[in-house]
Amino acid sequence: MPAKLNADLLRGGMDLMVLSALAQRPMYGYLLQQSVERTSGGRVTVQAGTLYPLLHRLEDDGLVRSRWDETTGRRRKWYELTADGRKRLVRQARQWTEFADCLRRMLAPVLDVPLESA
Repeated sequence: MPAKLNADLLRGGMDLMVLSALAQRPMYGYLLQQSVERTSGGRVTVQAGTLYPLLHRLEDDGLVRSRWDETTGRRRKWYELTADGRKRLVRQARQWTEFADCLRRMLAPVLDVPLESA
């Protein structure tokens, strides 16, 4: 089983993860939790207590919209990305990619150090 990522590292990227998952298709909360965990290779688990306040904030910001649906026989709230949400996703994805590239360059010398001399 892969190691879980540090919560401090995840805090800034959780919006991006949720927006990215919703860019694939509309989902209700449990599907979103599964998608993030599966896509992260099991490294990220989103608890309901974290996910739903995040979704409500994204909805208040106009980045996602929700609708209730009962066609599956169970009443579920589905979330989908808005046009503004897609724009924010693209902008944040570019920023995170640049940030990750910067970190990778800065950490390369550290990661090339043999473990025996660490």
